[in-house]
Amino acid sequence: MDVYLVDGTYELFRHHFAVPSHVTAGGREVAATRGVLGSLLGMLEGGVTHIGVATDHVIESFRNDLWPGYKTSAGIDPRLLAQFPLLEEALEAMGVTVWPMVELEADDALASAAARAAATAEVDRVYICTPDKDLSQCVEGERVVQLNRRTRVVLDEAGVTAKFGVLPASIPDYLALVGDSADGYPGLPGWGARSTAAVLTRWGHFEQFPAECAGWNVDVRWVGQLCRTFHLERKRAYLFRDLATLRSEERLFDSVDALRWRGPGRAFEEIAHRLEMPALAGRAQRLAARRSEPSD
Repeated sequence: MDVYLVDGTYELFRHHFAVPSHVTAGGREVAATRGVLGSLLGMLEGGVTHIGVATDHVIESFRNDLWPGYKTSAGIDPRLLAQFPLLEEALEAMGVTVWPMVELEADDALASAAARAAATAEVDRVYICTPDKDLSQCVEGERVVQLNRRTRVVLDEAGVTAKFGVLPASIPDYLALVGDSADGYPGLPGWGARSTAAVLTRWGHFEQFPAECAGWNVDVRWVGQLCRTFHLERKRAYLFRDLATLRSEERLFDSVDALRWRGPGRAFEEIAHRLEMPALAGRAQRLAARRSEPSD
């Protein structure tokens, strides 16, 4: 079986900016929620059997205590923020496993779910459905891959290395050095993508960096400056790497069978009507009926 793990936060943002506004008769903006539900139901209609969705129920997390500049909900359209609980309620009613994260982030949930699914022998492949570069650290060979559903690009381990110039295991070190503007930390001065990839290709992780700058000699003049910057900013580098490192120990499910889609619950029809999208309930019910039919 294949397991699909979806970044619900990304999907909600993506649909918020991609589809026209839809305000219900009750005065609530629901366009992004409608878009995500339709998109995920399309995945199920396309043959996906095991699926889980992680959301940032609260945008802030423990990382905000580690770094004051870390991303917050400030500046996010209130009409978008208000749809997170609505999406979570609708997904659950549609029969999709959903993990609304509070202390941790959706990315941590995806990392935890990917690790647990990959440890299950009957799982053939795990698709982490997000373009977020943080999740590239979770890619393993060709078994745990990253899928950008918008571009349909799949990154396996070779793809991650080709894109960033480093192995998946070095992604937290890479992001710590180059920075991540989306998450709100700047990286270290002078450390660009190409220079960072060159250094990490040789040494992999901070712990393997030579203690003295003389040991950094790779016949490239800029390496000495990078060394000096790293040692001056060492504490900050390790802090940024901690921010970039996903927590993958959460026990979100006991068995991958919990991720099997078995059809919508009774509440989904009411929610579909509330979203002014009654056809969605009919689609889900027809799909569930087809899947319950005995195979020849």
